[in-house]
Amino acid sequence: MAVADFSQIRRSEHLPARIAAEISREISEGRIAPGQKLPTEHLLAKTFGVSRSVVREAIAQLRNEGLVETRQGIGAFATEIERRQSIRIEQGNLSDPDSFRSLFQLRMALEVEAAGLAAIHHTLDDLAKLDEALAQMTGAEKWTEQGIVADLAFHRLVASATRNEYFLQFISFIAERIHVAINAARATAILEEIVEITIAEHVAIRDAIATRDPAKAKKVMRYHLEGAASRLNLQLEMQ
Repeated sequence: MAVADFSQIRRSEHLPARIAAEISREISEGRIAPGQKLPTEHLLAKTFGVSRSVVREAIAQLRNEGLVETRQGIGAFATEIERRQSIRIEQGNLSDPDSFRSLFQLRMALEVEAAGLAAIHHTLDDLAKLDEALAQMTGAEKWTEQGIVADLAFHRLVASATRNEYFLQFISFIAERIHVAINAARATAILEEIVEITIAEHVAIRDAIATRDPAKAKKVMRYHLEGAASRLNLQLEMQ
């Protein structure tokens, strides 16, 4: 199968979003036809000059936008046109402060409730996956793009633990657009300080979910998201 002529991604950009945009363009312009299989993760990673985890994040974003479907053990395919979702939020639109605040308000409402549901419905496997994400967040790569990728993965895992597919779909969709906010927060603060604070907040979320106390899980998730908003100077105006 011929490989799409993707351009090299600049490392200064948010890599998963940039790669997703490139693949989306190939799909929308017909160079990857509806129903056609995408190149493998290995080939995409080699083409873009990034890690396979970054490619997986890009594919997850496209899946959440309805442009790509993944089949276990087979690969990713461009979604047939009649099955594609119509909801899209262009990253450029979020340069408007009001639009970005609105998206963050929606994130708050969804993720606080998701934490409560995760506390009720999670399994031991869910906790193990959260621990894996935390290990990546606290490892040697916590100062890099991979630390942010692990951060987003953690939030998707919380959503998955709700056992409600819609929470997972919508939170994953929003998380990809919030990625730029994490970069912005890191750029305007002392990196060591903000990373350690963020890690501590995620550990608290995991531990609260493990207690199976939904009120506590919702409280610590709200605390984390309010902290994230304050680091971006966002006034969410929520009760």
